[in-house]
Amino acid sequence: MCSVVGYVGSNLCKNFILDGLSRLEYRGYDSAGFACVDSVNNQLDYLKAEGKLTNLVDILDQSLMDGYVGIGHTRWSTHGIVSNRNAHPQVDCQKTLAIVHNGIIENHHKLRKELEETGHIFRSDTDTEVIAHFFESLLISYSNPKDALVNLVKHLEGAYAFIALSQDYPDQLFIVRKRSPICIGVGDDAMFVASDALAFGGKTDKVLFLPDESFAIIKKDSICLYNFAGEIIPLNIQHLNNAWSISDKGDYEMFMLKEIYEQKKSIQKSVSFYRELGSGIWDYLGVSSQYVKDLNSINIFGCGTSWHAARIAQFFFETICNIPVKVLLASEFRYMPVFSEKNDLFIAVSQSGETADTLEALRLINSLNHSSIVITNVASSTMVREAGGFLLTHAGPEIAVASTKAFSAQLTALYWLANRVALEKKLISPNQMQQAENDLLFCADILENTIENYKIDIINGLALKYSRFKKFIFLGRHITYPFAMEAALKLKEISYIFAQSYPAGELKHGPIALIDEETPIILFSTLDPIIYQKLLSNAYEVKARKGHLVTFAFEGQHELISLSDQVFVIPTVNPLLVPLAMTGLMQFFVYQIAKVLDRPIDKPRNLAKSVTVE
Repeated sequence: MCSVVGYVGSNLCKNFILDGLSRLEYRGYDSAGFACVDSVNNQLDYLKAEGKLTNLVDILDQSLMDGYVGIGHTRWSTHGIVSNRNAHPQVDCQKTLAIVHNGIIENHHKLRKELEETGHIFRSDTDTEVIAHFFESLLISYSNPKDALVNLVKHLEGAYAFIALSQDYPDQLFIVRKRSPICIGVGDDAMFVASDALAFGGKTDKVLFLPDESFAIIKKDSICLYNFAGEIIPLNIQHLNNAWSISDKGDYEMFMLKEIYEQKKSIQKSVSFYRELGSGIWDYLGVSSQYVKDLNSINIFGCGTSWHAARIAQFFFETICNIPVKVLLASEFRYMPVFSEKNDLFIAVSQSGETADTLEALRLINSLNHSSIVITNVASSTMVREAGGFLLTHAGPEIAVASTKAFSAQLTALYWLANRVALEKKLISPNQMQQAENDLLFCADILENTIENYKIDIINGLALKYSRFKKFIFLGRHITYPFAMEAALKLKEISYIFAQSYPAGELKHGPIALIDEETPIILFSTLDPIIYQKLLSNAYEVKARKGHLVTFAFEGQHELISLSDQVFVIPTVNPLLVPLAMTGLMQFFVYQIAKVLDRPIDKPRNLAKSVTVE
């Protein structure tokens, strides 16, 4: 989940490197580092700092080091604790070669032992340092960097992307990719390198996404691209359509709060875009209309919040399309047998389009020749390039690590797609399709209005009250159980309070032993009348054991409302859109709890926005 940034060109690089790192800090912020071939003494120089990027910026402000070729890094720790010595860049024995790296070298322990036996001295606990020392030895053995790189990648196991900078080649950068994203921005007398094109957006609209298992040797005016066998690969330079725009908090105190309030607009933009697609949706998704009509089963997979959206979407497709759906946790799925069915469809859900576990699951599906599409927020992502088709959510940039508007945009896309599949199968009419779109727009209004209805109560007392509890239990049934999972995740992510979610029907099968007066039970209601009665029984079970009950209920649910110690009442919506209607208020509630606890809400500890390692 680290970010790497590089530059070689006619201008000094430090400002670009730091700006690029700040744009990509969502990928990790345990520590940061910068290295360059100094323009004054022509020697490799580097500085590192533990903690967020601002710590590195403060140190560099006191330094004159800068150069025309440089690399930078922000880290999400995998191998080795968070410390200055484990921060990147990592260097070789002579400190003339520097590496910044995203990914994991799985055989690093074996390689480290071999290198130590030949006299190499290691200064960190990272797998990255192995690359630096190994590359150092190979540059001595081979007459040119290309041959050294061909030999290097033969020995590295895992998924990785790295940039190497050598004092002996002061006009070049070496970029290597295996199953981890990295790209090159082509400028005028300059080349930009980054984990994500976002780093150099606004500086060039020309980008080369390195193919898997390839490496590049770049100068300010040239790119030589090779596969791992050392054979030349033609350059496929693309033009990015999306211009870079700086995201700021505006008048909001945190990006997360801003993004909670942007959900109404993102739902509206998504619905508007999908309406315009009309019958062209199947070309967009890379499947034929007939294939959709014959569709027999759907498999949806993702991780974290995207997996929760997928679990909610199961109810969309099974109820609206009458199609059986399997929801798969991507990190587990690729290690389990895949059972092929005729006319099936696999849908990957990922906010970034780079989530490592989901990407590897997608690659497995593609290798088995199944139809695949991805639902993502990033048009330039690896999944968009590798899936059979894609459907973009229109949430816009999401800066806060804990997902808010990306989640609601995913629900919007999946609900709309379920209805569009049903329309193609003639299970619903065009008027019903239009009503489904209107229901989404109505939910967007409810999502925002409920925040406003309870905003003052939450800020002026409820957030403080509930911040004092040490643990929470979240309950739901049917479509609200996966939503309860998402709510528990949000509280854990940004407040660091322990939270566990359960299907409410499982309460009496063990978890009821956890109920006491010091453990709030957050219960999410439903608009299905039968399931509501079952939830009501669960609420009585909680109260019979002196549990503290907080409910998200709907208008007219008087019995549940009267049982609750604290209740948030929401207007009625389409029963399948209950999670979407509750989303904004749930997020706002846990946000305010985290604020009372003075947590770093936008960048919680130990987390990163884009999970690019397994």
